[in-house]
Amino acid sequence: MIAGGRRRLMVIAAVTALGLLAAGVALLLLRGLPTASPPVPRASGSVPATASASAGPPTTSPAPAPAPVTSQPVPAPPPVIPPAPVPTGAAPVPPAVPFPVALAGRDLEAIPGAGAAVALTFDAGANAAGLPSILQSLAAAGVRATFFLTGSWAAANPGGVAAIVAGGHRVGNHSMTHPAFTGLSDAGIADQIKSAERAIRAAGADPRPFFRFPFGDRDARTIAAVNNLGYLPVRWSVDSLGWKGTSGGVTAQLVVTRVLAGLRPGEIVLMHVGSNPDDRTTLDADALPRLISRIRQAGYGFTTLDALLG
Repeated sequence: MIAGGRRRLMVIAAVTALGLLAAGVALLLLRGLPTASPPVPRASGSVPATASASAGPPTTSPAPAPAPVTSQPVPAPPPVIPPAPVPTGAAPVPPAVPFPVALAGRDLEAIPGAGAAVALTFDAGANAAGLPSILQSLAAAGVRATFFLTGSWAAANPGGVAAIVAGGHRVGNHSMTHPAFTGLSDAGIADQIKSAERAIRAAGADPRPFFRFPFGDRDARTIAAVNNLGYLPVRWSVDSLGWKGTSGGVTAQLVVTRVLAGLRPGEIVLMHVGSNPDDRTTLDADALPRLISRIRQAGYGFTTLDALLG
């Protein structure tokens, strides 16, 4: 009796379990649960994800390492050589000089090729006692002259320099302090000439390119030194000797006679602006009106030293 009851309970339990299993299978079929995961599309160069829960989303694979490069020396670029200048066939032009090259090396005593013309020149180094009379006589006769000024005279007489320039006359360099040039070094010569030029320019005149040696003292070396400084030495054809004054046995008439005796084409006449230091006479200034008249009577005209520049 008891055994038959146990068998009945076991049958009921088995039937119940089979029913529950069938119900579970039916539920799964109704939900359409997939039996396998769908394939994951793979991009080019990617790798499939791992089954591990910590793997994360698919990643891009690293780029392949570049192939090793064999070290080789790189040749240096060829040097850049500038093109050679194209010859033009023309000779180089020498620097310009302020006077004709043919006149270099000379202390000129006359104006070449001037014809029947005379150049009146006045040296100014002592004082300006005769200047007003000289400028008045030149203006009245319509004659232009050349005045050689020392730098010290120009600095002491700026009004005289201005009057000379205003009268249309030429100015030249006569050194700064009137020393004998053959006793100077080349550096000393340069200092004398440059200092005088600065002083004359400061007074309002340009002395270039004419220069006169103090006392007429010169030699080949000093002439070359003056040329190298851009100046042309100009001496004289005749010295009036008016600077000697009456105390030296000279008169105004003797001044005229000396100049006329040396009359020739291109003659350069030397006279002075200042008075004699002993008797205070100004014989050149006194003789000038008569001298100009007599020169013209002899058939000569007047020029300045600019005629030397062509």
